[in-house]
Amino acid sequence: MIVVVSGPGGVGKGTVVRELVAHDPQLWLSRSWTTREPRPGEDPEAYVFVDRPAFEAHIARDGFLEWAEFLGDLYGTPVPDRHGDSDLLLEIDVQGAAQVVRRHPDALLILLVAPSDDEQRHRLETRGDSPDQVASRMAKATEEVAAGRQLGAIEVVNDDLGATVDRLEALIAARRQEY
Repeated sequence: MIVVVSGPGGVGKGTVVRELVAHDPQLWLSRSWTTREPRPGEDPEAYVFVDRPAFEAHIARDGFLEWAEFLGDLYGTPVPDRHGDSDLLLEIDVQGAAQVVRRHPDALLILLVAPSDDEQRHRLETRGDSPDQVASRMAKATEEVAAGRQLGAIEVVNDDLGATVDRLEALIAARRQEY
């Protein structure tokens, strides 16, 4: 099974996904590649940070399950090596989610949203995004949420970390019952 957690920047995808992986040993998190610079204090394991030529060479080798350009940087999920019977967990943007769903229509697609624009802005600021990045991400967020809804994603408001993780665990458990 493929589980896609998607949504705009600042909704807490990374935090929620880390909690899911810590609670569910059947989930295997794919590590995305990016050409952007690491944020101050960001875990160096959050992404595989590469330059644009290396990323583009991987595209040419058909090495990504999905990839997209977002605000001038490239992001992509490498074609995964399967890890036994683990379910694949992807933390990606809505553009990438659309690509995954085209290839794997049975993927569980979850659209994570912030409880408010003010909270989303605050999260972006506290994680170290520059004022210009915050403004760009906030401007893009409305269209990303609309696109996620159009894909038919299950929308979950991340207003309480524990409750949000519980909700995603329940969605994953329900999907596993279908298999």
